[in-house]
Amino acid sequence: MGSFQAPPGMRSSALLETSCGYLLQELQMIWNEVGEDQSEREKVLLELEQECLEVYRRKVDRANMSRARLHQELAESEAEFTHLLLSLGERSLPGRPEKMSGTIKQQLDSITPALREMRLRKEERLNQFRAVQGQIQKISAEIAGQSEYDDSITNVKVNENDLSLKKLEEYQNELQRLHNEKNNRLQQVEKYIAAVHNLSATLGMESSMIITKVHPSLNELCGISKNISDGILAKLNSTVESLQEEKQKRLEKLHQLGKALKNLWSLMDTSYGDRYLFSHVIDQLSVSSAEVSDPGSLTLDIIQQAEAEVKRLDQLKASKMKELFLKKQNELEEICNKSHMEIPSRSEMENILNLINTGEIDYAELLMSIDEQISRAKEEASSRKSIMEKLEKWILARDEERWLEEYSMDENRYSVSRGAHRNLRRAERARVTVNKIPALVDSLIAKTKSWEEERRKVFLYDEVPLLAMLEEYNLSRQEREEEKQRQRQMKKVQSQVVVEQENFTTSRPSTSNRRLSNKSLNGGFGNASPLNRRLSLSIQQLGSNGKNSVALGTSFIKEGKKEQGKRIFPSPNFTSQLRDETASVVSTFSGPLSP
Repeated sequence: MGSFQAPPGMRSSALLETSCGYLLQELQMIWNEVGEDQSEREKVLLELEQECLEVYRRKVDRANMSRARLHQELAESEAEFTHLLLSLGERSLPGRPEKMSGTIKQQLDSITPALREMRLRKEERLNQFRAVQGQIQKISAEIAGQSEYDDSITNVKVNENDLSLKKLEEYQNELQRLHNEKNNRLQQVEKYIAAVHNLSATLGMESSMIITKVHPSLNELCGISKNISDGILAKLNSTVESLQEEKQKRLEKLHQLGKALKNLWSLMDTSYGDRYLFSHVIDQLSVSSAEVSDPGSLTLDIIQQAEAEVKRLDQLKASKMKELFLKKQNELEEICNKSHMEIPSRSEMENILNLINTGEIDYAELLMSIDEQISRAKEEASSRKSIMEKLEKWILARDEERWLEEYSMDENRYSVSRGAHRNLRRAERARVTVNKIPALVDSLIAKTKSWEEERRKVFLYDEVPLLAMLEEYNLSRQEREEEKQRQRQMKKVQSQVVVEQENFTTSRPSTSNRRLSNKSLNGGFGNASPLNRRLSLSIQQLGSNGKNSVALGTSFIKEGKKEQGKRIFPSPNFTSQLRDETASVVSTFSGPLSP
């Protein structure tokens, strides 16, 4: 069997005892040689025992303290490990047993690597928290408008008791939200800045000065990050609104000036070249504030130029109005003369010109009234067109009729002379035309009556009722026909006398016939009433004198207003009213209408 080997501690203790026994024997030998007495020996031995106990006791105390320290280290390590697990939000560390066994040092050696790894994880997690929270604080400071922010992560205070991934995700979500808000604010700032640039360009202002006045950081030349605080956004919004209000005010002012220019141009009949210089002002009349975006379209210079032009035109308005009024007056008179309608009186025109010279008349109302008169005159001339065409045919036919009568009374019409064949052909054509006169007159009367019923007024030709002229013509024509029949009967009687008196058959019958004819004609017109003579004179002069202007003294401005407000409803006895009105108009010239 092998020899027994004591443990190291036991071997040390036996060696110590052996050494102590050897030393004690050596001390006994010394004492024996010296002859130390027993009491001294016992005293020394007691001191040695006490010193040995003291040394053992100190060693034991140190051992106890070391054990307690190791227990404390183990407990602290386990507590720190548990705290790190809790703070990092982890349940356990992979590879580390849940229950430890062995000596204290073994347990410490087992937990130390896991604790070191947990500490590394904590430091890494702390750095993540510091970075995220630092970004949060920085963006929050930017949103709050703090231009000077120390972005050092050392200023970030991290709650080390909660370093879980859930908490880190919450901070990351918050950081993402702040990033989105920052981007939105930056977009709003850029939008406001773009609006300021556009509005400033439209209004002719310096946009950089306006933006710098809001905050220097908004100017890109400053080279610092833009301030995106609520206060800056509010200032930018207020600036944009004030620029939009200024834009609206200028546009309204330009609209007023444009309307004034158009009115003045219309009043004074301004040429296209003068109007073209301010066409950009007129183009703005049909657009709203949101549609105006061209650079320099609403500058103060444009408004001042338009104001100066309005002022200049306003000063020239009176003189131009007189010229324009005379031009429109001539236009109105020309329309009336061409259609043989009544025209405004000269005295009324002179009164209006006096009002224009004194500036005591509304030019717009004046021109609107005369334009209405011209429009009504054109409309009435258009409605009279078909009647006037037939009337011209009747006038030409009446001329042919008159020529044919003179030709028929010519004794030498069948003589061989120069141009006789031409007169003969004309006479043939004239007879065809004259035969159409009754149908033409009847058509004229029907059209005139229809026109008067439709227009509810008397058809005047050079201020003479046309129906009265036509009726007078029919009456005179009937009288001439009757006169011709009487002359034919007289010729029959004369032919019998000629048989008895052959010496006078050549000259006297023709002379007497001509005299009788002239007498009958002259008697037919000479015995007529003054109105008939006036109508007959008008009929005779239709072919040569077609334009007569008599001043009626009625104000065409007041008449224009009355025409707008007057409404006449048809009545059953309208035809009789027209005849009464015709009789009243005729009575103003010469007296009652002869039957």
